[in-house]
Amino acid sequence: MADPKKQEKDFTKEVDSLFEETKKLATTNIQEALDKIYVLEKQTRNASDLKSTTRLVKEASEICYLSHNFELLNSNINTLSKRHGQLKGAIQGMKWLELIETLRNVTEGKIFLETPRARISLLLAHYHESLAKTHEEAKRKESLQVASDLLSDLQVETYSSMDRREKTEFLVEQMRLLIALARLKDGEIGVKDKKDSIGGGESEWVKVRVGGRKVNEEFLKDAANEDLKLKYYDMMIQFALHESAYLDAAKYYYKVWETPTIKDDAIEHIVYYVVLAPHDNEQSDMLHRTFANPALSRLELHYALVKCFTTPELMRWPGIEQIYGPHLKKTIVFSADKLWEDLHTRVIEHNIRIMSQYYTRITLARLTSLLDLTQQQTEEVLCRLVVSGTVWARVDRPAGIVNFRKSRSAEDVMNDWSSDMQRLLGLVEKTWMSVNAAQAAQSRAVKAS
Repeated sequence: MADPKKQEKDFTKEVDSLFEETKKLATTNIQEALDKIYVLEKQTRNASDLKSTTRLVKEASEICYLSHNFELLNSNINTLSKRHGQLKGAIQGMKWLELIETLRNVTEGKIFLETPRARISLLLAHYHESLAKTHEEAKRKESLQVASDLLSDLQVETYSSMDRREKTEFLVEQMRLLIALARLKDGEIGVKDKKDSIGGGESEWVKVRVGGRKVNEEFLKDAANEDLKLKYYDMMIQFALHESAYLDAAKYYYKVWETPTIKDDAIEHIVYYVVLAPHDNEQSDMLHRTFANPALSRLELHYALVKCFTTPELMRWPGIEQIYGPHLKKTIVFSADKLWEDLHTRVIEHNIRIMSQYYTRITLARLTSLLDLTQQQTEEVLCRLVVSGTVWARVDRPAGIVNFRKSRSAEDVMNDWSSDMQRLLGLVEKTWMSVNAAQAAQSRAVKAS
């Protein structure tokens, strides 16, 4: 493309006159209308009349676009961009939604790479325009895919000319676009073939996770970046819920709850997702810290629910369902059947952990009765907890007995006995010293009197 030079002639009147003719001609013969524009465009280009050349380029593209002939529009843009001595300003005027990829090809290294900010802004503008103008599902998916690919190609963290906030805004926008495309693809897979869990938007979800790691969470703690913080954690919560990573979702909601302008409503979601998370040391720690939080005491129902999970007592599912079901099922979280089933599973797992603490042996029939399950369901849950290392158990199916204690060797028994004797002797010694001290104090009191 040619560098700008002094304008030799003004073709404004010729262009105005031509447009009156081509607008009528385009309704019957598009190619003839384009040919007339191309003839005048050559003259304006050679005369360095940037304004007139830009108008002609836009008009040619407009005619192709309004005819919905996007193949012709692609060809038109490529032809005009490659013409000898073409003006840069004229090419910059060709911003068309369906031709983002074409624009990138013809302007790579010429426009956008010289001004990274302009490139980012243009791509974001195209993305928003695509969502607003595209109504058909197929077109919407295509628009999202093109925009997603373009945005994902940009490694904004390498741009030294951009400040941290601008980079973070772009990364969050990348994540939002990827999630929208991933949900669209997941929806198609769900309808066409629910048995196939591979594919769909999985690659987009992976990119969301990678993009989330690029954002500096310390930077989001600044009060001036509160809007970005809320957008970022909203994206991360959506990702965590897609992966059924309930503990991560609870952590992200806790970050949101720490924001000064956020009300206590976020703590409800912290409660929901921390009790939905599988039990481990980290989950148990967060559960107890949430229970000790003074803000939770103001929510009686949620406080009682967390208390059930922190108290070493059995929770009968029919009672939990009766007390908490009417309220929880009205929430967005538990309106989904899967999450309600997951809550039931966590109650069962809690009960098995409690029984493993109080019982060394229990009949399978009694265990099944306490869990309000069938025998097959009881065995499945018990096996899963044993495999995960949450509890130790062995099932004697012929005898119908569950053992929660490992068989111990004579050496183990003697070691425990020796340890117990040492503790007993230490207690006796401590008691004897206390008695002697009391007697000595009494003796001194008698002599003094």
